Amino acid sequence: MAEPRVTCEGLGKRYGELWALRGADLTFHKREVVMLIGPNASGKTTLIKCLLGLVHPTEGRIIVEDTVIDARAPQPDYRNSIGYMPQISQFPPSLTIAQLFAMMADVRGLAPDQLDDRLIAELGLDRQLDKRLSTLSGGTRQKVSAVLAFRTHPTILVMDEPTAGLDPVSAARVLKEAGALRDGGGTVLITSHLMEEVEALADRVAYLEDGALRFLLPMNDILERTGATRLAQGLPRLLEQMNEPRPTH
Repeated sequence: MAEPRVTCEGLGKRYGELWALRGADLTFHKREVVMLIGPNASGKTTLIKCLLGLVHPTEGRIIVEDTVIDARAPQPDYRNSIGYMPQISQFPPSLTIAQLFAMMADVRGLAPDQLDDRLIAELGLDRQLDKRLSTLSGGTRQKVSAVLAFRTHPTILVMDEPTAGLDPVSAARVLKEAGALRDGGGTVLITSHLMEEVEALADRVAYLEDGALRFLLPMNDILERTGATRLAQGLPRLLEQMNEPRPTH
């Protein structure tokens, strides 16, 4: 039986009069990869920000393992178990890559033997450690973000458009590492517009639209229901099925 790691109960976030997310009930399990997809302004980013503790939900709550997180009882320590690879990283421009890695380890209070730095060499960053962050290309910045996301041995990994700007070899390496984290018992959440790059890795797909969760289904169920072989084909077919009026008697 699947074990829950993250549970959202009636989760909602309002900005002024606008509900960016409302009534979200969903559970992410141990040992799985979930794709978070949906059109722009669908609620994906808000859901991620609530999980990361960057914003407090207006209603509902999040439970990570046995820790309850809501606006009334913030529990920042749970974030130590989360690795985050944002779409666009904001790094101190005057630091070198090596200095950034050292600073982030110090912030977490981790010694070198507690870090997983395999990706530094595998992504070719070992030859660029003395480069200042302000001089890096977008792809290299993504590689730095990948190292930071994985190196603290997270049990929850959040990846926002992780392959954007990466060359195909590096993108495949990062996604392989995400799969290995899942296989080791971790929980991986990925947002991506490039579904073909991620769908082979995904166990389930969560689709959000207009701030509401439309469905959270196993990948195989989506393909079987729609007769499609790829998610890009099956997704619009499934949404059409869901929007069809039910016959009345």
